[in-house]
Order: sequence, then structure tokens, then C-alpha cells
Amino acid sequence: MQEKHLHHARDWEHPDVQHYETTIAAKIPGYPLLYDIMEQLLSAHLGGETPADLLIVGAGGGQELITLGAQHEHWRLTGIDLSTAMLELARQRMQRTELAAEITLQQSTVDELDKNKLFDAATCMLVLHFVKETGQKQRMLEEIHSRLQEGAILVVATLSGDVRSIPGSLPLKAWKNHMLAGGISGQECEWFEHSIGETSFPIPEYELLALLASSGFSGVTRFFSSYLIDGWFAVKHGKEVAE
Repeated sequence: MQEKHLHHARDWEHPDVQHYETTIAAKIPGYPLLYDIMEQLLSAHLGGETPADLLIVGAGGGQELITLGAQHEHWRLTGIDLSTAMLELARQRMQRTELAAEITLQQSTVDELDKNKLFDAATCMLVLHFVKETGQKQRMLEEIHSRLQEGAILVVATLSGDVRSIPGSLPLKAWKNHMLAGGISGQECEWFEHSIGETSFPIPEYELLALLASSGFSGVTRFFSSYLIDGWFAVKHGKEVAE
């Protein structure tokens, strides 16, 4: 089965998810930088030597786990994902990496987590645009919010934009050219364009900011932008991010 078929069906249990690790960096310009900045933000907020509990939403694939786990021996990471195959990919990557942090993987959604366990930070990287309805996106953000300590930081990266205007847009055309230059097939690039609104569901920036605010987050700040991928961080309630 071609990778495009895997993504078209949103079949994250298919064995072809093993290709995710090698293709995602070719698809998203600045992919390593996105995760490097994520780590720097979390480290600056939490302190590199301070014990902390972090929630990794959509941990399948393992990029957050190996980026954070390799550098922070005092951190405890709880990674959750619904896909057995993607969690297995994360485990395989973890086995190939020397990790310092304590890491727990769990096949679950946020709402299935213990409500009495509160985290010092959370990440939701390249996940939110796969949640179809705006109300579902908000509920996910609210569930994350309810499992964070006061002053905890949330780092989000997502496909962003107005679905009605994205097809044929200049950023998308440029992005497709980048993917072609990186070895992604023309067929896959065409599928990617047509998948927007079908298997991925971006929302405009103003809607995302409104969802974060209505879910209880403040101080929302953009830290990354690459074509239609945007990265943001926000804080639970009014505590300022440490300088």
C-alpha cells in the first residue's frame, strides 16, 4: 500500500506508518527546528534541572519523546496516542536513542487520563488538525487544560488556515514544490492538497486563538511558521512564562 493510501484512509494502524519517520521531515520545512524550539521553550519555562511531569499528546512516532527524553534526566514524560502502530514506532525510536528521562507510553485519549494527575507542561504537536470538528478540538484543549498545573505551559503545532482558501494558495504551491524537491512523489503531493478538508481539518489562526483562550489558556504566542504549519505556546491562566 502506498503511503498516500495510508494517509487517505487515516489508517494509523497500517504497517506503512513505519515510513512516517523518514517522510515527515521531508514534508515539513524546518521540522527539526520546530522540535528544537519546542524543547528550548519547555526548558526555559521549567528549568533544565528541575523535576517535572510532561504530557505528550499524540506521542506516536516519538519525535517529542526522543527530543525531550535525551536531554532531561529530571523530567518524566507521559506519551499518549490511540495508534498501536505509531506507539510501536515510538518505542523503536526510543530503543535506538540514549534517553535520560523516565518515559511512559499509554494507548489512550486525554479524557481517559487520571483527572487527579496534573502535569507541569504539555505538547500537542501536529495532532490538532486531525481532529475534525471545531467543538472536538476545543474539548481536547479543555481536557489538556484540566490536567495541567496552574502556570503550566502548552506547546501546540498544527496545520493552520481557512480550508476554503488553502487549495491552490501560494503557500501551498510553494510547499508542494518543497516536498517534490525533498523526494516526495508528485502523486503524494497531489493527494496532500486534496486531503485538506477531507482527512485533515485546519482552522484559521483567529479560530485557533479563540479556542485556546476559551479553553483557559493565556499569553498565546507564535514561535514557528513554515508555509501552513504554525507553532504556538500558551500558559494555563495568567502566570507569565519565565524569562
